[in-house]
Amino acid sequence: MTGIKYDGNKPDMYLLPPLATLEVGKVLTYGAIKYSPDNWRRLDKLQERYTSAALRHLLADMAGEEEDEETDLSHIAHAICCLMFKLEDKLIAKSEEERLRESKRNEHRESDIPAGPRYFR
Repeated sequence: MTGIKYDGNKPDMYLLPPLATLEVGKVLTYGAIKYSPDNWRRLDKLQERYTSAALRHLLADMAGEEEDEETDLSHIAHAICCLMFKLEDKLIAKSEEERLRESKRNEHRESDIPAGPRYFR
């Protein structure tokens, strides 16, 4: 007997590089312990602050400093984490915008307008 799984249009998550993903997970774990798991979501000027943090980590790596002094974790993993926060924030905002646009479209469907004379042609 052969099983069936309908996942043809889903992302192939196994493509994520495992060692790099693990390093980013270590950075996330460090931050969750130091602050709280979702603290990053509550920052004012999140986009600007995480852009700055990602660039600081990348510049430190480019200057030859492989590991962050505080965490002893890869500067590149820190930068990726910052970029993931930025991406998540943008994707959530885009999703909310699309949801609001959809609800506005559905508010005034023609089928909801009562039958009778049309005053606005």
